[in-house]
Amino acid sequence: MATQEKIGLHNLKAAPGSHRDRKRLGRGPGSGTGKTAGKGHKGSMARAGHGGPGGGKPGFEGGQMPLTRRIPKRGFNNARFRTSYQIIGLDDLTRVEGNEISPEALAKAGLVKLRTGPVKLLANGEVSSAYTIRGLKVSGAAREKIVAAGGRIEE
Repeated sequence: MATQEKIGLHNLKAAPGSHRDRKRLGRGPGSGTGKTAGKGHKGSMARAGHGGPGGGKPGFEGGQMPLTRRIPKRGFNNARFRTSYQIIGLDDLTRVEGNEISPEALAKAGLVKLRTGPVKLLANGEVSSAYTIRGLKVSGAAREKIVAAGGRIEE
């Protein structure tokens, strides 16, 4: 009896007759899809860029003024110069070895990434021991909890 080989990525192939060659458009009159490449003459479906109603150009509404241009643009957007903090809760501090909390110690524990931005400590959870906090932004409520537990914050 012949042993049957297991199916894997190395021995997969399409069933005979299941694969059909792609249609080669615009390859002369003998091909059947030459000249206009099967698109007919004129109209949006014949043009490059977008294929008629509902297809192609995002935001195109058939010549009507698009929604993104109709609605008013108001307010201030400071996205370019905004400082986005990496947020850490007090309950996350238990995952850090020792009582010295710094961005480097948090990165070593896998809580933050060093080059992603500054770190801010929020008062989520309770403080289990006296921590020394260095080089972090600390919220007011977190500051109170740390000091009450006997810890200190060094800016």
